[in-house]
Amino acid sequence: MLNTFAALFLAHTLADYLFQTKRMVETKKHPLTLLIHFALVLVTAGAALGQYARWEVLALALAHILIDITKAQFAPDTARTYLADQGAHLLTLIATATLAPNLWSTGLWASAPAILPSALLLIAGGLYATRAGGFAVGKLMAPYAAGAPEHSLPGGGMMIGQLERGLIYLMFLVGQPAGIGFLIAAKSVLRFDAASKNEKAEYVIIGTLASFGWAIAVSFVVLGLLHAMNGQPFLEIIAPKP
Repeated sequence: MLNTFAALFLAHTLADYLFQTKRMVETKKHPLTLLIHFALVLVTAGAALGQYARWEVLALALAHILIDITKAQFAPDTARTYLADQGAHLLTLIATATLAPNLWSTGLWASAPAILPSALLLIAGGLYATRAGGFAVGKLMAPYAAGAPEHSLPGGGMMIGQLERGLIYLMFLVGQPAGIGFLIAAKSVLRFDAASKNEKAEYVIIGTLASFGWAIAVSFVVLGLLHAMNGQPFLEIIAPKP
């Protein structure tokens, strides 16, 4: 089951955050855009699993598009909507992996080295921590745009956010989460001028905490799944079954 979920999770991050363009996001209500996105979801899921001739793969792609249609047609473009949308997508991945756990073992990559599913999970986690986190933080901060620091590089804040989330993710992977404290200190020093102005301080603090929180949460979940895939205690808290 976990191997299947890892493959499907990677497919989801690729379809939504690597291959989906900004124009596709902006024209999500158009039938052609939905059809292209459906094809992307189907292709990435089949490629990650190493097979297409299973109805579960088609059902997953259809469920993905139905969720997107519901969001585009009936929900406002807010942080809460984004989180609900991603929660629904992740639930479909979990449901598919639970109902059809052999999607991985019956696919083309089943004979690949045993480390492959773990590698897929780590890549997916990195994309989800950086790219998905950027959208989540961006939508959260949209109502507070008036408090954004002035005279910053175009897209600089977004790049800083992706880098800091990526570094946090790497720190957890190498077992050095204490390094996050150094990252917070470094960012505080570098953004001191913006943060020292009362009208800008809250904007910087909220954005930073949201960005760090997303990366830490994703890192914890990915590490927990990685441990479970390798037969280790979940985050070394729950003892393994004898």
